[in-house]
Amino acid sequence: MRMRPLRILVTAGPTREYIDPVRFISNDSSGKMGFAIAAAAAQRGHAVTLIHGPVALPAPPAVSVVSVISARDMLRACVEHWPRYDALIMAAAVADYTPAAHSDEKLKKTGDEMTLKLAPTADVLATLSKNRDARQTVIGFALESHNGRANAASKLTRKNLDAIVLNHPAAIGVDRSVVEILTRDGVWNPLPDAPKDETAVRIVELAESIAAGRLAAPSESR
Repeated sequence: MRMRPLRILVTAGPTREYIDPVRFISNDSSGKMGFAIAAAAAQRGHAVTLIHGPVALPAPPAVSVVSVISARDMLRACVEHWPRYDALIMAAAVADYTPAAHSDEKLKKTGDEMTLKLAPTADVLATLSKNRDARQTVIGFALESHNGRANAASKLTRKNLDAIVLNHPAAIGVDRSVVEILTRDGVWNPLPDAPKDETAVRIVELAESIAAGRLAAPSESR
């Protein structure tokens, strides 16, 4: 028997960190995985809000959508919504750095070298995981080009996650991916090469399983 519907918060896509009105720092995230997760969760009867950065994808049916631009915008939107949700699946590729200074006017090319000073962005996933009720479930993502399992395991521990999905740069922008999932008990679960909508169902099923255990446990203070 399937558990009662959950309230699931999903993030997707990149953020843009603007240097001036037309130039920005970003990454290649298409948002396809996060959108597939949101769609799968809604199809399974859950109440879903999708917070996403700049992407070229249609909104999934039956999903409440919040569009943001920067890491700061995403943090603000997530912090506003998170207290009302049972689970977070953080598939967004939030920029790690943002320009330390932003120009309100387009910067002109001078022919000289230019040094761009960057400041770290707020850690959205760590902030939400730190500020959660004991009954809330948090699943993160780690995109790694080297030492994938070690880096993902470190991220799971540092950010106090229930599970983490490890994927690779080859998954960016395409419709299929190969992922491995690490749960808090230290067990790795490799998933086969599959369309992202199929992988999304597996990730939502994992969230359901973890949430079922957390929601059945005695309530604890934060």
